[in-house]
Amino acid sequence: MLFTPVNARLNRPALHSFERFLGDVMRQTGPSQNFQQDDKAYRLSFDVPGISREQLQIEIEDNVVRIQTVADAPRQYRGSYELPQHIDTASSSAKLENGVLTLELVKQQPKSNATSLSVQ
Repeated sequence: MLFTPVNARLNRPALHSFERFLGDVMRQTGPSQNFQQDDKAYRLSFDVPGISREQLQIEIEDNVVRIQTVADAPRQYRGSYELPQHIDTASSSAKLENGVLTLELVKQQPKSNATSLSVQ
C-alpha cells in the first residue's frame, strides 16, 4: 500500500489563506489594556511583557497619547489614544513594572482667558 507524504496532501492555497488569517489576527491583537479616570487624571495600563524601558517611546501632544516600541524591540507595538481633555505633561508619569506599563496622565485644568471690560 502506498501513502502520499503528508506535506504533498496539503492544499497550498488553503494553507496560505490560514497563514494570512493568523497574521491578521496577530496584528489586531495588541497588549491587554485597562483605562480608568477620575476628575483629576486618566490611568492607562498596558501589558507589554519582554519590553524594557529603553524600548518604549511615549509622546503626548495636547490630548493625544502615542505609545510605540523602538525598531529593535522583541515585540512591536504602536498605539495612539485620543483623550477627551488635554494632558498636563509636567505632572504626568509613566511606570514600567513586571511587564505592565502604567500611565498616570493628569488632566489639564481649563484656564479662563476672560477679561473684564469697564463700561464707560
